[in-house]
Amino acid sequence: MSGSLEREIKLRFGSVDEARAAIVAVGATPLRPRRLQSDLILDFDDARLRDARSALRLRLEPDQAFVTFKGAPQVSAMKVREELETVVGDGATALTIFERLGFRVWFRAEKYREEFQLNDVVIALDETPVGTFVEIEGSDEGITATAALLGRGPADYIVESYRTLHAQRRLAEGRPSDDMLFRNRER
Repeated sequence: MSGSLEREIKLRFGSVDEARAAIVAVGATPLRPRRLQSDLILDFDDARLRDARSALRLRLEPDQAFVTFKGAPQVSAMKVREELETVVGDGATALTIFERLGFRVWFRAEKYREEFQLNDVVIALDETPVGTFVEIEGSDEGITATAALLGRGPADYIVESYRTLHAQRRLAEGRPSDDMLFRNRER
């Protein structure tokens, strides 16, 4: 189990190739290969976690699963919040346990993620249904320095969740918000 304050930002890129080239150009080294992540956001019917601006996530990957609690975001130029995470042996069983405890899945999201390491930060290249993003997680100084190496500054920082970005896009399109899933997973 790991528990600490998570610090991160997202940066939007025009394409996966552009983002990967920028990451490699700053000297980041591969950490984890590209894989599909399926996130299930859980809450009670009364939305008590959402109302508290917290989240319970079950993340399913091809070879492992994680349960993560995220606390309410703190006021900051970066996204800063408590994060408690642990690996679970069987994601389907974990979901059944949560459902038996009264949780239900209220939002599903998919993304392809590839991770890199640069000094004290983890750089994730995320391919999502709402665009290509580079997420930088680490210390304030490490995030700021890495963003600068990528040619970006605080005005470029995105601190919203993918769920929020998806809801904003759907609203702009005049369509109701739904799960953030790839129409065709053959990517």
